[in-house]
Amino acid sequence: MLLLIFGFIAFILVIFFLGKWVWVSRGEMGEHYVSKILSSLDENEYKVFNDVMLRTKNGKTTQIDHIVISAYGIFVIETKNYSGWIFGNEKAEYWMQVIYNEKNKFRNPVKQNQAHVFAIKELFAEYSDIKYFPIVVFVGNAELKNIESNMPVIYDNDLLDLIYSDTTNKCLTEIEIQKIVNLLSSKNIVDEEIKVEHINNIRQTVVERKLKMENLICPRCNSELKLREGKFGKFYGCSNYPRCRFTMPFFKINT
Repeated sequence: MLLLIFGFIAFILVIFFLGKWVWVSRGEMGEHYVSKILSSLDENEYKVFNDVMLRTKNGKTTQIDHIVISAYGIFVIETKNYSGWIFGNEKAEYWMQVIYNEKNKFRNPVKQNQAHVFAIKELFAEYSDIKYFPIVVFVGNAELKNIESNMPVIYDNDLLDLIYSDTTNKCLTEIEIQKIVNLLSSKNIVDEEIKVEHINNIRQTVVERKLKMENLICPRCNSELKLREGKFGKFYGCSNYPRCRFTMPFFKINT
């Protein structure tokens, strides 16, 4: 673990001193740290893919932080790099970060990872016996407070233990693993222009969602958002309730 920490520090120093104007986001730093953790897995048993981009059947692209393929199943990992207290529910649209008396919202990582698993299942549809293990990993100085989720939401230092926790029931043969690795390698988009387009599409979607919410329009169904009173205070709820359960609390949205 000390080697991982020193490696991460060295990476930051290289970026700072030799970066040649390269900007590295908080998220990318977190993903790099988790990729270092995953690199300690036995490469004969665990095939690790980092920063995977796939095109789904509807023509859109999805970016997956980490995929680990093994005889025991496929681990799909979403990484978040945050500080402060983290609150979240798997059904909520956003989760909340509380730091220095400020409240900030960020996209629900459980829902993000559910979408990633769906995309991977599309790709490996012919392998019906695969077991999928979606995981959300927090790195940095985050403290997980009130997290309600059936999907594991863990700290980075618990990741390897979770991956090693079930090594008894195999669902894939060596031949199947190699076929899956080859298929994923062939479908992984590495074209930088497409990756930039993917990022721009996400940013555009975020801008459009914010604009709708600022104008009290539901970003899910385009109905009007109404001011309501709940047991925890005032909030905006979709006028199309109960068909649409979107709500918008009174705190800053951090994307």
